[in-house]
Formats: sequence, C-alpha cells, structure tokens
Amino acid sequence: MPFLSNIKRFHHNNVATIRSSPLAEISGALGDLGTLLPLMITLAVNGSISLSTTLVFSGFFNIMTGVVFGIPLPVQPMKAIAAAAIASHTSQRETMAAGSVTAGLVLILSLTGLLRLVTRVIPIPVIKGIQFGAGLSLVISAGSSLLQKLGPVWKQPLDNHVWAFAAFLFLILTQRRTRFPFALIMFVVGVVIALTRVAVSHELYMPRLHIWNPYFILPKWSADAIGMGVAQLPLTTLNSVIAVSALASDLLPNLPSPSVTAVGISVAAMNLSGCWFGAMPVCHGSGGLAAQYRFGSRSGASIMLLGLLKIVLGVLFGESLLDLLQTFPRSLLGIMVLASGLELARVGQSLNHGAPDLWEASVEEDGNGRIGKRHRNVSDEERAQRWNVMLITTAGILAFKNDAVGFVAGTMCYYAYRLTEWAEHRWQVHRHGLSERTPLLRS
Repeated sequence: MPFLSNIKRFHHNNVATIRSSPLAEISGALGDLGTLLPLMITLAVNGSISLSTTLVFSGFFNIMTGVVFGIPLPVQPMKAIAAAAIASHTSQRETMAAGSVTAGLVLILSLTGLLRLVTRVIPIPVIKGIQFGAGLSLVISAGSSLLQKLGPVWKQPLDNHVWAFAAFLFLILTQRRTRFPFALIMFVVGVVIALTRVAVSHELYMPRLHIWNPYFILPKWSADAIGMGVAQLPLTTLNSVIAVSALASDLLPNLPSPSVTAVGISVAAMNLSGCWFGAMPVCHGSGGLAAQYRFGSRSGASIMLLGLLKIVLGVLFGESLLDLLQTFPRSLLGIMVLASGLELARVGQSLNHGAPDLWEASVEEDGNGRIGKRHRNVSDEERAQRWNVMLITTAGILAFKNDAVGFVAGTMCYYAYRLTEWAEHRWQVHRHGLSERTPLLRS
C-alpha cells in the first residue's frame, strides 16, 4: 500500500536526517515558538484552554504528524479563534466548541472531495498570494505585537530593543548557513533570561512538579462559539490545508507532499479529539512550516522531538510553567517570527519561474530514457498578469486581515484576465473568420 510504503520511507528519512544533522533538526523544531507561545500563554491565562492538556495533546499530534507525513508540518493555534477568544475572554467550553465546529466542517470538505475540487479551481498565483500574504502578516505581527511593545532598557534590561537588535544581527550574519541552529540558540538564551527574571521576581514562581490531571469537557454550542468556528474556516482551508500542501512540495520536493485531503483530515482529527479535553484548537500552517524549514528542519524527526518535549512538560509541570513562559523575552520571539515571515514570503519568487503550473510534459527523453518535464515559455504579459493576481491576493489579506477576502479578490482578478482573453479571441475569430482553435493574435 502507498500509505505504508510512504511511512517506511519517512521513517528512514527521519532517522537518517536526525543522525546527520541533529542540531539543525532540534533548532528547526523550535522555529514556530514565536507563533505558538504568545497565543497559547494568553489563552491559558484567560482560562480559555488548559495549558497542560494543550501541551500533551499537541505534543502527541506533533509525533503522529512526523510519523504520517514525514515533514516538519507544524501544530499551531487556530489564529482566528485564538484572537476572538482573547478579545472576548471566551470560556473553555465555548473555545472548545469553536474548534470542534471548524474541525467538523473541514472533515466534511475533506471526505466529500470538495477540498480537492477547490484546489483544482484555485489558480497557482492565488495560492502564492495567500502564502506571500501570510508571510508579510507574520512580519507585521512581529513588529506590532512583539517588538513595538518592548520597554526601555532601564525598565526591562533583559528584554528590550537592544536584545532584539542583537538577535537580528545574529540572524543576518548566519542566514547563509541554512542549517545553523539559530532557533535553538535563541531558545536556550530565552529560557536562561526567563529563569533569571522569575528568580529575581517576588511575584512569579518557578516551575514545579504538577502532574497532569486529564478531564473531559463538554463544549458549549453558543452562537458566539459557532460564529468563531465558521470565521476560522477560510483561514484553515486556505492557509492551513491548501497553501501548506503546496508549500511542502516547494520546500521539500524530494519527499511525497501531503495531499489537501490528508491535511484536512489531520486537522479535523486533532480538534475532534483534543477539543473535548480542553486542548487549544490547532491546525497546520504554512507559516509554521516555513519557520521550521528556515531554522533547519528537513524531516518529521524535528517535530517528533518537539512533541516529546511538550508531552514531558505537560505531564510533569503543566500550569506551573505559566510564569516562566510569560517571561520568555519578546525581543527574541519577535525576531524569530520576523525570520519565519520572510521565509514564507520568499515562496513568491517562484511565481513566474518554477511554479507547478509552469511545467509541462516534454516529448524529449532525459539521459535515462525517461520522459521528463520542461519549463514552458512565459510571455511578459502573462508574467505581469500572474504578478498582479498574486499582489491583489496579498493586498486583500493585508488590508482586511482576512484570507477569504484576498482569495476572492485574487480569484476574480485571475478569471477576469481569462475572460478578457476569451473575449478577444472570439472577436478575432469573428473579425478574421478564423478557426476556433486558432491561437489568439496579440497586437
């Protein structure tokens, strides 16, 4: 069976990769902390999720993702639900209901094949625009939510713009070494700083033994909770399923990319199990994949190690970790998020050279006697059109902070170009009496 053969292949690749580059894999596993920590901590402090249950369940999901998909596919918060829950201090039961609603809808779309249909309809420039927009959104978030809120040096000597500048300088000095363990070093430095801040404080407490006590929670199906779940759906399907599947093929072309159906079922399974025990609603995201790749991950081994760490922390320490996590320096997290956003935005550079829809079957055989593929010629006009579609998609995402708006705007732009070409072709056929199959004559 292809599924079992892929798992065997992933296992061999995971083992070989962690043996050859252990520090890079560990560093990559920590690459998505800039997105995970702020949302998870705030939700836990507000009582919208259980920190210990979130760590245990998301850790288990990390391990299963590494086994089944074999790539550094992240397990990260559902951002729309998290933002709404933080803004309105939503209860645990309502937050769990919102995650379950999104998961149920994604499961229906996956099992009915609608996700595959949508993927075939969505043009590649629109998908690139979604990825580009998500990357720039992370960059903006790094500045507005983390770096701009840093205090002056004399008030926060261990977390300020000096630390952020030093981290940024370290980042650009090591950027040519793609497997350099930057995130691992930032994590170790951040933990040391956090421990120091907790130790000198009279109001914060060090982590202590706090054995996980799992419990079952019944979601509260209120109108607000259902609305939060529905509002999350466009972001999950576009960025966490369709875009992440496309990004995996771009970043790791030598490994089988997860299909949109498989990713959708994975998102549904994670939330239809974890949300009934107080775990944070989670998904897979293209930003997290880009972050973990940027900081060294090349296999599923990295996130399996992260999952094991989460489970140990959740089972042994749980809620006692809150004070330590809250004092993790925002200056370092901000630079990590910035680097992740830039890595994701970089996928836009392959829009007009190397994108999947620009390759066509070649009648020429390669050196091994196999039929290969060749990159088709792209006219300047088509390049400009594809660029405009991507930019309009990105602009919609950034202007309205909504992936669905960008998706609709970009798709309309793309098909407007196709409609214009069809109308011009029909006019030339009518004017010159040409055959319907005659190529469009461009003036």
